[in-house]
Amino acid sequence: MAKVTVLGGGGSVGSVAAKIVASSGVFSDVVIADINLEEAKKVAGEIGGGNVSAVRFDANSAESIKSAVKGSSVVLNCVGPFYRFGPPIMKAVISCGINYVDICDDFDATEKLLDMDKEAKKTGVLALIGMGSSPGLANVLVRYCAESLLDEMESVDIYHAHGGEETEGAAVVKHRIHSMKIDIPMFLDGKFTTVRVLEDSGKALEEETEFQDIGTYNVYAYPHPETITLPKFFKGVKRVTNLGTVLPPGYAELIKGVVKSGITMEKAIEVGGQKVVPLEFAVAFILSQRGKIMQEAGLTVPVGCLKIVVKGYNDGQKNTYIFSTSSKKKGMGEGTGIPAALGAMLMGTGKLKGKGVLPPEGCVNPMDMIELLQTKVKTTGAMGGASLTMEHIDQNGKSEKVALLTMLKKK
Repeated sequence: MAKVTVLGGGGSVGSVAAKIVASSGVFSDVVIADINLEEAKKVAGEIGGGNVSAVRFDANSAESIKSAVKGSSVVLNCVGPFYRFGPPIMKAVISCGINYVDICDDFDATEKLLDMDKEAKKTGVLALIGMGSSPGLANVLVRYCAESLLDEMESVDIYHAHGGEETEGAAVVKHRIHSMKIDIPMFLDGKFTTVRVLEDSGKALEEETEFQDIGTYNVYAYPHPETITLPKFFKGVKRVTNLGTVLPPGYAELIKGVVKSGITMEKAIEVGGQKVVPLEFAVAFILSQRGKIMQEAGLTVPVGCLKIVVKGYNDGQKNTYIFSTSSKKKGMGEGTGIPAALGAMLMGTGKLKGKGVLPPEGCVNPMDMIELLQTKVKTTGAMGGASLTMEHIDQNGKSEKVALLTMLKKK
């Protein structure tokens, strides 16, 4: 039995992950660590039991991080935005010689995390990064295709849409703003390149995409790290893209408009004798409008869908596999928190092999993860109304759709 510390365990994602790992039986002790001690205590109280505790920690302090994770076998980091907090938190955990899992979905932070590979190996640590929905589950399903369904993988296109959560934190909005201001990596025609959401290069990738159960929406370039990690692990692939949107569409357009206006600078300016950081004002304004936009769109419950389209060849014949996991009642907390918990559980049970810093496709066996979904998550009802399906389209266009977990359980 082992001890796990969930950093950011009082938040929407961390709280979901904490509850799942606590109920899994994998860990003897669970620590909920958060800068907001009251929220951490609330989550610990909801879980119950003498083996669950809450501590306060500050992600800006290496000593505070080290103190919070002391004595842990596994650390699960759910503190965002990752472009700010991911590298320093992982560095502190590695220095403690503790195995690490996170949900980092910023490609620039991912590059910095991967640069710590030698440091992690030197201290004997395995760090599984990006173990959420996208990245995370998406990477594992692509590996499943490569190992079990295709002889040759040609392309991977990852799509995601979600929204309607009751609340949204400033860190999430900052992540979205950050995503719209930077060069976004894509792997096109067998080469790494970059695009920008609000420029022609990014607009050329926009498309209307149908999402299982929730509708058809316009998606745009996202700087998720699958586009930089998958081509390195699966040689021969010619295209890897990541496109998504936040719902309702009007909310995504509001954020784009704010970024276009230029009022997202992080350097303070003087306004009426007061120092104001434009980014903080922009985030506050966006959040102030969110409820109204959701109400006008009739979005009253969380919805979400992750869709992965993998194309390639098997026995010389063209095949397409489309994976979709969707829900009309579960939002980003569950969509990201469940895979994160699975990653921590796999780490805690010794199912993940190797040392160093690795993305999901580099160390997660798809069948191990699917087994946990079936035995530790689905049976507890944590997935709610979520579903995971696989559609196969052969070279003649014949389509067959199956419930993936049910299909694999029969084998």
